[in-house]
Amino acid sequence: MDLIRDSTFGQLVRLATGNKVFKYPEEKEGFSWAALDALQAQEKQSHFQNEGIDQPLEKVAESEEDSDGDTVQLTRSFTRPYTQERFDVEQAIAIEKTKSIALAPTKTSDGTILVDWYTTDDPANPQNWSLGKKWIVMVQMCLYTMGVYGASSMYVAGEQGVMQRFNVGPTASSLGLAIYVIGYGVGPLLWAPLSEIPAIGRNWIYTPTFFLFVILSIVTAVVNNFAGLLVLRFLTGFFGSPCLANGGASIGDIFGFIELPIYLASWTVGAFNGPAIGPVISGFAIQAKGWRWGLWEVVWLCGPIFAVFFFFYPETSADNILQRRAARLRKLTGATNIKSQSEINQAQMNAKEVAFDALIKPIEIMLRDPAIAFTNAYTALTYGIYYSFFEAFPLVYPVIYNFNLGEVGLVFLSISVACFIAVTVFILYQVYYLIPDIKKNGLRAPEHRLVPALLGVIILPAGFFMFGWTARYGVPWIVSVIGVGIVVLGNFFIFQSVFIYLPLSYPKYAASLFAANDLARSMFAAGCVLFARPMFLNLGIGGGVSLLAGLSCLGIFGMFYLQRYGAWLRSKSTFAVSS
Repeated sequence: MDLIRDSTFGQLVRLATGNKVFKYPEEKEGFSWAALDALQAQEKQSHFQNEGIDQPLEKVAESEEDSDGDTVQLTRSFTRPYTQERFDVEQAIAIEKTKSIALAPTKTSDGTILVDWYTTDDPANPQNWSLGKKWIVMVQMCLYTMGVYGASSMYVAGEQGVMQRFNVGPTASSLGLAIYVIGYGVGPLLWAPLSEIPAIGRNWIYTPTFFLFVILSIVTAVVNNFAGLLVLRFLTGFFGSPCLANGGASIGDIFGFIELPIYLASWTVGAFNGPAIGPVISGFAIQAKGWRWGLWEVVWLCGPIFAVFFFFYPETSADNILQRRAARLRKLTGATNIKSQSEINQAQMNAKEVAFDALIKPIEIMLRDPAIAFTNAYTALTYGIYYSFFEAFPLVYPVIYNFNLGEVGLVFLSISVACFIAVTVFILYQVYYLIPDIKKNGLRAPEHRLVPALLGVIILPAGFFMFGWTARYGVPWIVSVIGVGIVVLGNFFIFQSVFIYLPLSYPKYAASLFAANDLARSMFAAGCVLFARPMFLNLGIGGGVSLLAGLSCLGIFGMFYLQRYGAWLRSKSTFAVSS
């Protein structure tokens, strides 16, 4: 019931019934927070003493003490993710995980009582949820992300039909994919900062935008003019982007820092599989029923995912959860000085600061920090090459191997196979090397997380060359498909390493870093989609893919240099100095 209560559906039911249904503990009869009662009793005693009145202090429960007699105050809510402090706190909590230790609220110098978790194992804390509940949340996020990414490629198999229906050329038809990619590149600039505002949280960004995504996908499937199709494709990409912008942050809300890369890798598998399942789902249907079926299948895939999400996806933002808890405690006790830390922080925010963080901060970091600039430039190049590469499939498998449209879609399953191989290797690396190394040596420099990317940048051009020069008459189709798998392996290792490296570089600006990286990747990829097909037609498959392989070779030197000298580059950052 807690899962439903904390979902968008549950919150709407609470709003409609005046909080009489799906009650929280603070709203149930007989609730008492002993530590808060003790603090308020002390305040009352202090007041009487100041007035010269002798009033005995009532005996109340105290916070549990450790073996040394010191009050234990372990909490993640005042530490930033991706920091040594967060790591130390989580290690301390792990040691005490067998105990339920009461946490006393903090009183500030101005008399404000800060609300925190009641105990170290407080079930309201997303980090303390059961593994089963965490998996329910993560699977929903993976499906949501997969659906939005899948909507990009479901359109591709129907491009020929778009050309015939609207009498446009191949480049104009490709705009349907490019404009969608631009939409989900621009969206994070807005959605990422908004989701960090405690009063909003994650769910009030996810659910309304996901609903609009599904509704606009229906309209996209029936639109009868080309301009309208492009506008709607942009809007669906824009409103689908919150899971791409904040999905990693939501996974970080529920899993501890030390284990986060493992579960983040699982979410990345969903992201990589999205473009893979699109052609598989839509290929045979479009072949039999026409190009609009690819767009209808976006609705049929994402509609049920949204329905489950609406009823069963809880709020994961600790700041939002604690802020709502503080409001309930104020109502229960009548004490207006009870607040959460996030409320105090939020009171200091204004619309100008939010807009600056959303629009200017990502670009500022990217331009003023050499390490971040290289990382974004390289991942943009890699992402653009990746999208360009798939434009070769319709020129290879139908022409050389006589595949029909549905069978070409099946080739994309090689992406899924490669993803599962990659995530298995990555998790084994985390479990048997990196996690023990962190526990022994601490976090070390962020560049230590780039080791898997060093393998990725080497095998990436090898995969491109293998595909480019084996996709020809006389060579079995499976050989080129193996090349596709190697390309996916390389990309997975690169992006997974970068997604951990970025927030470790500047934990305070993690949302801005992800937004800037997503913007750079998406804009470049959108441009690559438009010139990829003409490039392959002019240079041939071997020449065109070799050009992509040559460009990806640029990253070999760059990534090894960044891994070795990234700390020195960050020391030269004018942004780091000014911040």
